[in-house]
Amino acid sequence: MNFEENLKKNNIILPKAADPVGSYIATKISGKMLFISGQISIDEKGELIKGKVGKDLTTKAGYNAAKRCALSIVAQVKKACNDDLSKIKSCVKITGFVNSTDNFTDQPKVINGASDLIALIFGNSGMHTRAAVSTNSLPLGVSVEVDAIFELN
Repeated sequence: MNFEENLKKNNIILPKAADPVGSYIATKISGKMLFISGQISIDEKGELIKGKVGKDLTTKAGYNAAKRCALSIVAQVKKACNDDLSKIKSCVKITGFVNSTDNFTDQPKVINGASDLIALIFGNSGMHTRAAVSTNSLPLGVSVEVDAIFELN
């Protein structure tokens, strides 16, 4: 499967892979594993998607925020692979964090936004294990943050 063709076929435009803003690196390769630091929810205009899911955002809006995180993950993957997505064997795991109200229980539906996008781009190679976790706040007040682990060929 050609992952680049999937991007084009589905009219997916990746954002610029953002540089870290703290004391960490955006990606790290260890052996055949590629680790992607948490990517926060940023819209097409480069603005933060902020607020609590279940109060300020609906589950659907949270889903779309998680999708935006996944786009940033794929942009980081592409940058780490010198613009060659064929170096990816599979997505192993993603962990999604949802800034939500205390009584919100649809974290899996929110993080499906990231899972669905990664599966759309990488097909069966994009099927991964996952955790969907609720939190009372995230950096800069964003709604969603997602990190990922990929296996390289």
